[in-house]
Amino acid sequence: MPSEYAKSLGNRLRQIRQQQGLSLQGVEEKSAGKWKAVVIGSYERGDRAVTVARLAELAAFYRVPVSELLPEGTPMKFEPAGKIILDLEALYEHPADEVAPIARYARAIQQQRGDYNGRMLSIRADDLSALAIVYDTTPSGLVERLTELGVLISDPHEFLNREN
Repeated sequence: MPSEYAKSLGNRLRQIRQQQGLSLQGVEEKSAGKWKAVVIGSYERGDRAVTVARLAELAAFYRVPVSELLPEGTPMKFEPAGKIILDLEALYEHPADEVAPIARYARAIQQQRGDYNGRMLSIRADDLSALAIVYDTTPSGLVERLTELGVLISDPHEFLNREN
């Protein structure tokens, strides 16, 4: 017997599908068979558990945030983003393709600000959140990755003193 949460999740999945004007068979057809009607139906009834990964894939298929698939009242982890400071020299010289979107973004900010000191650039919390979306991660996940890549400045005063 499905739990109350499974039923609530299933109801939410059904609501989203119906809002998009799709039948169960329509989901299967639109997904070219990736999502079988019987599987979606069992998720919606709460008869079958859906993994987080599959829920994320279903959200992408429906083109909605994962949080929209969750039943009302489900606690969501809110992660406030903070400001970061990029080491522009390290960023622009980094060989990894994965920093290319951030490098382009940094260049655009420099152009908007008319700021070409070439050493460091602060990125606001809102910009960090937007960049995290591009990288399909959380702001803290992006900060962690940029730290691993060596393109973040943790202490600007120490960075400037080291440069002089």
